[in-house]
Amino acid sequence: MNDPSPSSAPRRAALVFIFITVLLDVLAMGMIIPVLPGIVTGFLGGDAVRTAEVLGLFATVWAVMQFVASPVLGALSDRYGRRPLVLLSNFGLGLDYILMALAPDLSWLFVGRLISGITSASISTASAYIADVTPPDKRAASYGLLGAAFGVGFVMGPALGGLLGDANPHLPFWVAAGLSLANALYGLFVLPESLPPERRTAFAWKNANPVGSLLLLRALPGVLGLTGVYFVYHLAQQAIYNLFVLYGNHRYGWGESTVGLTLALVGVLSLVVQGGLVRPVVRALGERRTLLLGLSMDTLGFLAIALATTGIGFWAAQPLLALGGFFGPASQGLMSNRVSAGLQGQFQGALAGLQSITGIIGPALFTQTFAFAIDPRLGWNLPGAPFLLAALLILLSLGLAAWSLRPGERTA
Repeated sequence: MNDPSPSSAPRRAALVFIFITVLLDVLAMGMIIPVLPGIVTGFLGGDAVRTAEVLGLFATVWAVMQFVASPVLGALSDRYGRRPLVLLSNFGLGLDYILMALAPDLSWLFVGRLISGITSASISTASAYIADVTPPDKRAASYGLLGAAFGVGFVMGPALGGLLGDANPHLPFWVAAGLSLANALYGLFVLPESLPPERRTAFAWKNANPVGSLLLLRALPGVLGLTGVYFVYHLAQQAIYNLFVLYGNHRYGWGESTVGLTLALVGVLSLVVQGGLVRPVVRALGERRTLLLGLSMDTLGFLAIALATTGIGFWAAQPLLALGGFFGPASQGLMSNRVSAGLQGQFQGALAGLQSITGIIGPALFTQTFAFAIDPRLGWNLPGAPFLLAALLILLSLGLAAWSLRPGERTA
């Protein structure tokens, strides 16, 4: 187990930059969400069916590129350091958004999504950076700040993209490019390297490919069970990611403004939990109990959504799901503490690869469950079925976590 024990001032400065990097990455990605469907529709002459098919293809391709690129970037960061990978990713994202802003047809947009999937995979490198500069007993809290950055970007990105898109549908791409390039320039002057040469490991394709990275997880002591929990947890989250708007429209009759306000509520609650509650809760309960608490709250949250017959019931479930966010920082802290400094990049890349797999299979799993549950030809109307499935998956992961973290298990 590695304890770099960095001094507090450089560590805080590095964490601030990583927080800003992830925030701007998520903000930029969120900004294009409101305008991308309209641009695709325009290229397809207003064909809504073809638009849905193309957007589904874009989402799948993006997830596949994450799956392929994450372990490669992680292994490269173990060999050459975190700083060059983070900076190259920021520059790459900026240039990619310019490409998409200038796209004259769908093929350019497709290439843009390919590049975006590769460059966005560097978020796993940011996670490895946190492990490098944070003592083991403080890592869960630092990963909570990373989650807070996601929460802020999740709220502000689509809102800002919608406002800019009203003026010009290509404007969000230009602003996203500017944010990414400015972030790269900022990091070029202020971001120190976190991984000293003596802690680096040689690059090997057998570990950098997706299959090799998953085999690495099996070889790490005390990690395999937790990575299984991590996979099932993120698979369940795909229910929210893929059905949020459709579910609100179908079951509660929500319009765009209500969806926007609900997204804002989700983001604010996530920010409160990740940025404000993770540190004191981990200090009071420890990482193991915090992880189990997060999974328990998530199970209750998904169950509450499945049973909620009104929008108020849906909103009431959101604090439970927000508290379920304890799982992410606690699991990252527990697992990263069991991995040496020279393997943090490969390990974080492997985790990102696992999460990408859930992004490939999750959309079909939950959208098809939803379609089956509300199909009038089958004579029933069970719109909460996909969230009940998510609750069962989280309950399964809770049992696996309790087994993996049982007293006496090897922890390092």
